[in-house]
Amino acid sequence: MSHPTPFLLKQQLGLPGAVFMGLGSIVGTGVFVSIGIATGIAGSAVVLAVAIAAIVAMCNGLSAAQLAANHPVSGGTYEYGYRYLNPWLGFTAGWLFLLAKTASAATAALGFAGYLLAAIGVTSSTWLVAVALLAVLLLTLLALSGLQRSNTANVVIVSITLLALGAFILAGLPVLVAKGTTHLIPFFPAEHPVKAVLHASALMFVAYTGYGRIATMGEEARNPRLTIPRAIVITMGLTMFLYLAIAVVGVGAVGTESLSNFSQAAAPLEIAARQFPTPGVAMMVAIGAMTAMLGVLLNLILGLSRVLLAMGRRRDMPEIVARLNRARTAPVVAVLVISGAIALLVCTGNVKTTWSFSAFTVLVYYALTNLAALRLAPAERLYPQWIAWTGLVSCLLLSFWVEPEIWFVGVGLILTGLVWKIAIGRLMPTQKNGG
Repeated sequence: MSHPTPFLLKQQLGLPGAVFMGLGSIVGTGVFVSIGIATGIAGSAVVLAVAIAAIVAMCNGLSAAQLAANHPVSGGTYEYGYRYLNPWLGFTAGWLFLLAKTASAATAALGFAGYLLAAIGVTSSTWLVAVALLAVLLLTLLALSGLQRSNTANVVIVSITLLALGAFILAGLPVLVAKGTTHLIPFFPAEHPVKAVLHASALMFVAYTGYGRIATMGEEARNPRLTIPRAIVITMGLTMFLYLAIAVVGVGAVGTESLSNFSQAAAPLEIAARQFPTPGVAMMVAIGAMTAMLGVLLNLILGLSRVLLAMGRRRDMPEIVARLNRARTAPVVAVLVISGAIALLVCTGNVKTTWSFSAFTVLVYYALTNLAALRLAPAERLYPQWIAWTGLVSCLLLSFWVEPEIWFVGVGLILTGLVWKIAIGRLMPTQKNGG
């Protein structure tokens, strides 16, 4: 499908910018929150869960990479579903992405506010929503300024976060060596070890899913057939190494009980870092957590607005959300709509089940990504088909291990989205899709 020139974003993203964009999307709420949740479920076997989730995520990332290389437009699996599957599955992918990541963005905003207030000694939750809304407002203005400025801010945010996580690993290594295997044995939980590891893997998978953020920027990348795949592979490799190191050091140094004993007031890694003898590490981790939340929030505003832009182009959403600014560097209406939706969720202040809900919706979303990758013509494929098959089966398998109530809510919202598609199809003339 060819889009009118005024609706196309300018190509300005190179390989380093794409890698940092991916790291900014991945290394955030997940590493500071999900490792603690997963440790509470799987114990020391969280290390195995991190590895399983990484393998599944790498397969999905490679599927997304070859799809983005062949169809470099904003929208990710929403666009791939339309081109390689059918309009209903394409719409479902876009709808799932909006649901999952809008909730994740609200979680990041509230998480940032909680860590900031705790760092300055404010124990009351009165200011929590107000600070979170201020963060959403400031990053919305940044997103509206265009991708180039957003990229600069993202590099700064990612650099601080990586320094904090590096400090955690370095400070924890001597403690790990001194403790030996004390905290790693027994490795598997005594009850239902397979169920526990798969459940933890499903939750850890969400911590890797920012790689799809790179694919949604395909339209804005220079030479996307080379840039997007390379950026995803590099980003995933770095993230896998980082997560495994943090899991081993965290569990081995302080034990599963300490790592999984966290609250909304502090990240599990911060609690673990308090037990390290090196002074100042806990504060560095707290600062890294805050910058990570900001990085996630910024990247989600950018990524969600690009998916909404794509849905507006196809009139699955009102066409006004496809409007760009004069410089063609930002989809202004889409950014404002997404930011408004995030702000509404922030106002509820209730995001306890968001992580599990994100796990279900994201796993189904990436199952559709792999399904679309299986439809690539032989000349379009960059990787063997078994990679997409592995990703598809793994996503569907892991989604079964999320809580049943999350299943019911997720399926209900998918059906709600399909009803919306039918309704808007009757209100608006259908736009032809030639791929």
